[in-house]
Amino acid sequence: MKEKKRAVLVAFSVKSRMFEGHYERNKIFRGLYGWKQMVRKEIIVGEKHKPKEKVYTYRREGLLDEIPHEKVDQSSFIVPENKFDKIEKFMKEWRNKVMWKAFKVLLEDEDIFDEEEPEEESEEEEVEE
Repeated sequence: MKEKKRAVLVAFSVKSRMFEGHYERNKIFRGLYGWKQMVRKEIIVGEKHKPKEKVYTYRREGLLDEIPHEKVDQSSFIVPENKFDKIEKFMKEWRNKVMWKAFKVLLEDEDIFDEEEPEEESEEEEVEE
């Protein structure tokens, strides 16, 4: 018989009217899921040449990058029960602007939170345009 893993399903909804703008509202999603930052720089090659633009891409991590999880939907995910305290702390920081619920669940799939070796991702990616 398979051993069941204890986990927590977290579902949340933002109270859009409580945020000062889109930037503040997006901070919760970035804080959880991370984001890709793109920085454009103009490089001057020489006097006779037109300046070139280079784009540098950086992956900025969110809380769920350090916690094994299974994303169910944009605003719901499952984490191991023993990692839930970090999620709870994060959600409580947003308590006035986010409604959230946590449900204890038992998972039969033993491999759902098994840590895989992450692919090495370069810290900086250079793209010429």
